[in-house]
Amino acid sequence: MPSNDARNLLQTAVPTAAVGAIAVAVSAAVAGGKGALGAAVGTVLAILFMGIGLYVLQWVAKTLPQLFQAMGLMLYVAQLLLLLIFVAVFKDTDLFNAKAFAVSLVVATVVWMAAQARAHMKAKLFYIDPDSEKNGKSEKTGSSS
Repeated sequence: MPSNDARNLLQTAVPTAAVGAIAVAVSAAVAGGKGALGAAVGTVLAILFMGIGLYVLQWVAKTLPQLFQAMGLMLYVAQLLLLLIFVAVFKDTDLFNAKAFAVSLVVATVVWMAAQARAHMKAKLFYIDPDSEKNGKSEKTGSSS
């Protein structure tokens, strides 16, 4: 994984994990052990889904840039479907508190998206290749003489 991708993942996963730890502590205080487990499952699920999605989108952007937008849409639909399947399978579970799970999943996802937006705004990414300008001038200079 290139350093910029790793930095982007780090800048999004760390705040999400921190908020997840707070959600686990609050859920443990409010709903006990099952609440803490529900918050932990929700946070881990959000980090897992969003992290895999970020990795896949970065890979697609580098290898198949023409499919980036379509893949992004398909990926988000797939994430929602997987989450729907997870919720359907565990809808009547007594393993964890469903409300703590839902709240932590939503909060972790919102924090991930906000941290990702912040990381993207702070990234110094070239949108113009500086080498192509030098090559273009040398080609123009070379062809006109």
